[in-house]
Amino acid sequence: MRVLITGGFGYIGGRLAGHLQNAGHQIILGSRSSRNSPTWLPGAEVVQTDWNDTCALEQICTGVDVVIQAAGINAQDCATDPLAALEINGLATARMIAAASRSRVKRFIYLSTAHVYASPLAGTITEVTCPRNLHPYATSHLAGENAALGACLRGEIESVVLRLSNSFGAPAHRDANCWMLLVNDLCRQAVESGKVVLSSSGLQQRDFIPLAKVCRVVERLSSCDFTPQLPDIVNVGSGVSKSVLEMAELVRRRCRLTLGFDPEFRRKEPGADEVHEALVFRSTRLQTLDESMSDDTNAEIDGLLLFCRASSNRNSGDSA
Repeated sequence: MRVLITGGFGYIGGRLAGHLQNAGHQIILGSRSSRNSPTWLPGAEVVQTDWNDTCALEQICTGVDVVIQAAGINAQDCATDPLAALEINGLATARMIAAASRSRVKRFIYLSTAHVYASPLAGTITEVTCPRNLHPYATSHLAGENAALGACLRGEIESVVLRLSNSFGAPAHRDANCWMLLVNDLCRQAVESGKVVLSSSGLQQRDFIPLAKVCRVVERLSSCDFTPQLPDIVNVGSGVSKSVLEMAELVRRRCRLTLGFDPEFRRKEPGADEVHEALVFRSTRLQTLDESMSDDTNAEIDGLLLFCRASSNRNSGDSA
């Protein structure tokens, strides 16, 4: 299949591109800026995504079987510029899906976020839970979701919306902006400073999912033999919540085993009345996908630590 990944040079887009190319698919990387074919993914085609040029968007969709919309603005930037958040996460998605449907693309997969439901995530959450988070990151992604699902209901294209929980793992290349993610940040802290420092007590719960599993889920949803329940919304998480403290301790253990040292650990002491509601992030749809139940957590953290060490060594060499 020919698969167009918008945001293909980003964190999730880059890992998806490598995974799908290894699975035998022809990959087209979409980027807002003009770029050359990347050294980290030889053989991939690169196209420029001009969100304001309808004809150009239709042209890059021509001959494509699946579009994966991984382009978007992160939570911090959405809070800083809510209008840009709506423009990129919402309107750009609407333009892309319109172009894809006119170019007869079979399926459109939109990478959204579990944070459309609430902030913080708490209680039991399934695909039928009503989204109620009013942060610009959530509302702009919900606008993108509605564009995809609306086109599907009108019979224009098959659309699948993925609401991703807290993913983690090594990026495909050094320039990916992924260090605001908790586990990624903890691994970088451990390598660069020899410390793992939490700005909170760490008692809050999250659903953490290795990026390798995200890639397998997207591969399954992209395949021709998969028939979506149109329009389809899929919660993509591990289904097992851990506290931030548990993940920090896991990073320390993997650091001892992988890099041979034990990072110093610091955190804020919990308040006397500090309480955090349990989180159960469920996916009724993932159970029907026959997705591998293998746990990639340790391997993903080990890969992150090794990536951070290699990057640190490279940076030291650059400054020498």
